[in-house]
Amino acid sequence: MNKIKRLCILLLLGTGSFGVAAEDIVIDDFEGENFGKWTVNGEAFGKAPARGRIGGQGRIGKGSVSSAHGGDKATGTLTSPEFKIERDYISFVIGGGAHKNTSIQLLIDNEVVGSCSGQNGSRMTPNILETKQHKGKKAKLRLLDENKGRWGHVQVDQIIQTDTKPKIVIIAPRTRDFTVKNQYLVFPINKKEHKAWMTLSVDGKPAHRYAAKLTSNPKDVHAWLFIDIEEFKGKKATLKVNRSTEDGFALIQQADKVPESEEWYTEPLRPQLRFSQAVGWNNDVNGTVYYDGEWHLFFQHNPGGLWWDNMTWGHAVSKDLVHWEQLPLALLPYTMAKGMCWSGGAHVDKQNSSGFKKGKEDTIVAFVTDSNGGGECLAYSHDRGRTFHWYEKNPIVKHSGRDPKVIWFEYGKKDKPLNDAAKKLGGHWVMAVYDMQAKGNKAYSGGGKEAKKNIAFYTSTNLKEWQEQSHLYGYYECSELFKLPVDGKTNQSKWVVFAGDAKYAIGTFDGKTFKPEHEDRHTVYYGPYYGSQLFSNSPGGRQIQIGWLNIDIRHHRFDQLFSLPNRLTLRTTDDGIRMFSEPVKEFEKLRTKTHTVKDELLNDEKSVELKVPDQLFDIEAEFKIGKAKKFGLDIGGQRIPYLPESGQFGQEVANTAAQGKQKSVATMKPVKGTITIRVIVDRPTMEIYGNNGRVVIARPRSH
Repeated sequence: MNKIKRLCILLLLGTGSFGVAAEDIVIDDFEGENFGKWTVNGEAFGKAPARGRIGGQGRIGKGSVSSAHGGDKATGTLTSPEFKIERDYISFVIGGGAHKNTSIQLLIDNEVVGSCSGQNGSRMTPNILETKQHKGKKAKLRLLDENKGRWGHVQVDQIIQTDTKPKIVIIAPRTRDFTVKNQYLVFPINKKEHKAWMTLSVDGKPAHRYAAKLTSNPKDVHAWLFIDIEEFKGKKATLKVNRSTEDGFALIQQADKVPESEEWYTEPLRPQLRFSQAVGWNNDVNGTVYYDGEWHLFFQHNPGGLWWDNMTWGHAVSKDLVHWEQLPLALLPYTMAKGMCWSGGAHVDKQNSSGFKKGKEDTIVAFVTDSNGGGECLAYSHDRGRTFHWYEKNPIVKHSGRDPKVIWFEYGKKDKPLNDAAKKLGGHWVMAVYDMQAKGNKAYSGGGKEAKKNIAFYTSTNLKEWQEQSHLYGYYECSELFKLPVDGKTNQSKWVVFAGDAKYAIGTFDGKTFKPEHEDRHTVYYGPYYGSQLFSNSPGGRQIQIGWLNIDIRHHRFDQLFSLPNRLTLRTTDDGIRMFSEPVKEFEKLRTKTHTVKDELLNDEKSVELKVPDQLFDIEAEFKIGKAKKFGLDIGGQRIPYLPESGQFGQEVANTAAQGKQKSVATMKPVKGTITIRVIVDRPTMEIYGNNGRVVIARPRSH
C-alpha cells in the first residue's frame, strides 16, 4: 500500500493536474531611474518614477508612478511599450482620484477595452484589469490624467500579469439604518487611513458629522473613539460614510461600553492631576464658567481623531476644580454650526437680559466662532450646560475674526451708562474678540500683517445685538479682558488684556475702550502655554485660569494637555505691577504625604538628595543665593537651573521632532537675595512656579 500511494503522488505531479498557476510576469515595478521605454506626454507624470511622499502611500518598493508632479492642475499620459497578454489578470496598486480621466487604461488596437481609477485617496490599494478574454493579443497600458480638479491625479505601482486574482478592497459609500438602543456609537480609526466623512442623522436630521480616518482592516485598529448618542434612544437613525471598506464599516456599532475604556486614565502618560479627555484631541480652552456649584470646562476637541480637525466643544464639570467628569459634546460642527465650532467664551445671564430663560435655572450663554464664514454666534442652555440651543438669528457679530469672550461690565459710581437699558441693568455686556480688520489703525499706520492683529471691543445690553466700540492693536487670538485688584486691594483694581500667546497688558477700561499703561506686553507664562481662559462668574471674585499645554503626547488614544487651574493676582514689584499665577488652593487636597529636608549649605561638591519613589509630586524649595553662580533642582534627571548673574530660570527642552525645542526659559529676579521654586510633577509634564508665581514654566516630562 505504501508503494502504491507514493506512485499516485508522483503521477499526479507529473501530469500537472494540480493546476499550478503560471509564473507572474512583471510589466513594471518602477524601481528604475527613469521610465525606460514608456512614453511620457504632458507634465503630470514628470520625467521619472516618483520617490518619497509624492509617490503615494502603499507603494511597493521606493518608486511608483504619480501624476501629481505639477499638482492636481497638471495633465498628461504615460504609455507602456506594447506587450502580449499572457495571463488572466493585470494586477497593480492604485490611488488618486475616482475619475474616469484619472485612470489606468488597457488599450488594444488603440481602443480602450478596460480601465480602473483610484478611490479619492492617497493610499494605493490592490486592483485588477481582467484580461482572460484578450489572451494572445498585443496591448498597451496608458496612465491617464486629464483632470484639473480635486483629486485630479492618479498613482500606480507594481503592474503585473498574473493568473492569481488579488483580494480587492472596495472603498465605497456606505449606509445603515437602525434604531438607537445603546449609549455610544463607537468607531475605530487608523492614522494611516485617508479621511472619510461620517454623518449620523436622527429622525431625518443630521445630528453629528465628523471627518475621521476610519479603519479599513479590523486587524489594524489604532484607537476606538465614540459619540454619546444616549439622548436619541428609541429614535430612528441613519449612519452614512462617504468612503469605507465593508469590513471597516461593519466595525462602527452601537455599544454601552467603548472598547478599551477599561484602560482609560491608566496609560503611562495619562495626566493624573488635571482633566484630560478620554479620547481624541484637545487644544484651546473654551467657555469656562461657574454656575451653582459647578465649574464648567469647555474645550476645542476633535472627537474623530488624534489631530486638529472637527473642532467641537468638548465639556467637563467639576465641583472642586480637581476632580472632573467628562460630559457629552456641547457645541457641534456642521450640524449646529455651518462649519467648525471654534473658540469662544461663556457666561451666566443672571438678569435674563437675553430673554432666553425658561424655568428656574439661569441661562448659560456660550459665544463661539462659526468657522465657515458664520461669524460670532450664540448658543444657550436651560439645563445647566448639558444641552445647548443654537440661536436662530446667528451671527450676532459679522466680521473677519474669531474667539469671542464676553464679560459683564458692572457700573461704578463714576461710570456713564451705555444707554437707558444699560442704566436699568446696572451695567452692560462687553465682547473682546480677535479682529483682522485694520480700521483706523494708528498704532500700525505702516500696514502689514501686524496692522491686522487687534482686539475689537463690542457692547450689548441683550447679548443679541452688538455695537462696535474700539480696537486694541498688536494682540492675537483667544483674547480676553478682566479686572484684578492690586495687592489684594479692590479699591486699587486694574484692568488686564490677556491674549492667546499669554502676553498681557495692564491698564484702564471705561466699558468701551482699553488703554494700556505701558508700551511693552508682559509675560507670566513660558513654554507651550496657549489659548487659555478665565472662569466667568467665579465665586468670591477669584480669577481662575486654565490653558492649553501644546505638548505632543501622541498616545494612540489621546493627545495634548491642559494646565492646572491657576489663580491670577496683580502684585507690586520692583519692576512695577505684574501678574502672578499660582495653583488654586483646592489643589492641595491631593497631597497625601510630606517629605522635608533641613536647611543645608550647598556648594559644587555638596547637594541635598531626597529619595521618594513615586510619579506625582508637589515640590517646594527656597534658595538664598549668596555667592552661588548656578543652582537649582534635579527631578529624576530633569534639571531646573537658575543662573543669578543673568537671571535665567529653566532651560530649553525637546518636545517633538515637529515642534523642536520648547522655550521653557524665563528671566527672573531674586527677591531680597532669595528665590523660591515650586514644581508640580504630573506623568507627562511639569509646571514650574518661580517666586510664588511671578513666572510659570510648563514643559514636557522626559521618560
